[in-house]
Amino acid sequence: MTRLQEAIGLGLILGVIHGLVQPVYSVPVVPNFTQGSMTSHTETTQTITETINSMDYNTGYQYSATGTGITVNGNLSPETGATNVTIEGVTSSWTGATNKPQFTQTVPGEAFQFTETYQGPGLSNHTIIQRTTEVTSVTDTTSIFSQ
Repeated sequence: MTRLQEAIGLGLILGVIHGLVQPVYSVPVVPNFTQGSMTSHTETTQTITETINSMDYNTGYQYSATGTGITVNGNLSPETGATNVTIEGVTSSWTGATNKPQFTQTVPGEAFQFTETYQGPGLSNHTIIQRTTEVTSVTDTTSIFSQ
């Protein structure tokens, strides 16, 4: 084979390869709709349980006496002393009346009126409130689109 034949063969091969390789062109993507909408519905429910525990304590005592047709024997103020109480390993101490005054009717058999009240230290009121609340949240979303 001569040089001329080699050059012609090489040219022929390059020509064939060049003819096989085609450039690539992109084709536009066109959606097949013109308009539309999308709707979303979300619903969330929560249950909240609460316990409210309220305790009221008296830290001392209250004593009162009133009336007519009565006489007190001795001092009107009650004697006081410390009291200790242990509940489930917790010790509490407070001061309360230990010996209250003694009253008698001034004239036996006559009319009289007498009222005596005492409220000692300690727990005076305990309130427990238990409530359950259910909270529902609803979200509706609509999206509208067109071409």
